[in-house]
Amino acid sequence: MKIRTGIQLHPQHCTYAQLAEAAKKVDQLGFDTLWTWDHFYPLYGVEGAPMGPNLPPNAGDPAERGDHFEGWTLLTAFACLTQKVEIGMLVTCNSYRNPQLLADMFRTNDHVSGGRMILGLGSGWYEKDYDEYGYEFGTAVSRLKDLRRDIPILKDRLSKLTPPPVRKEVPIIIGGGGEKMTLKMVAEHATIWNYFGTPEQMAHKISVLKKWCDEIGRDHKEIEKSILMTDPNMLDKLDDYLEVGISHFIMGMGTPFDFTHAEKLLDWQKSKNG
Repeated sequence: MKIRTGIQLHPQHCTYAQLAEAAKKVDQLGFDTLWTWDHFYPLYGVEGAPMGPNLPPNAGDPAERGDHFEGWTLLTAFACLTQKVEIGMLVTCNSYRNPQLLADMFRTNDHVSGGRMILGLGSGWYEKDYDEYGYEFGTAVSRLKDLRRDIPILKDRLSKLTPPPVRKEVPIIIGGGGEKMTLKMVAEHATIWNYFGTPEQMAHKISVLKKWCDEIGRDHKEIEKSILMTDPNMLDKLDDYLEVGISHFIMGMGTPFDFTHAEKLLDWQKSKNG
């Protein structure tokens, strides 16, 4: 099993110049993938706080005072700033863009990058983004239904664009761990699956994904399993994650973009891949 590593740069509480330098360093150090996130406001304060759908009630308070940059625009910049690393959104909020427009955005960035783009998709979760930018928040189920509706539309538009994407087979990463809807969509459409949790939690989700793959007649090994590392302490359990089937390790990184922990991840990858 080939191990891949990546970095997700958090576009908050920083300048564009800092993001640009960090993106170039990700490429220069030899990481396989470079990501950012699809939000309009910071997800945590400068001192750090939990991130993800289970944010504490007061997590938005320091975030409201912080600087933040839009993700898809940054992906274009990353494509121009780097040479080798693959680039993507971890993950795009389906609610924020018409799926046919998103297909065209992806295709254009794929050409800008010379064929290094990964198409990241998710249903969205951060209510502040929706409220402030005028999107209908709906429910978790309604957003998932919208994503299920829009993925085929997006893929159809990709097949019609002229010129087409550089990559003949567009890699799709879907983020989320919902066992009834999300993991079924992963089985149906994804090249890569992304989630976060303990090794035991990831093992359980992979078992559910395998069941969905079996149901539709797909080999689950065709889907690369990735984890978003939200805590440096997860470095102590890399072998455990590998044992349960995770092969793509993506480390989240906020300002001041210190690569100390990230370089430990790279060292471990090199020791395993040879």
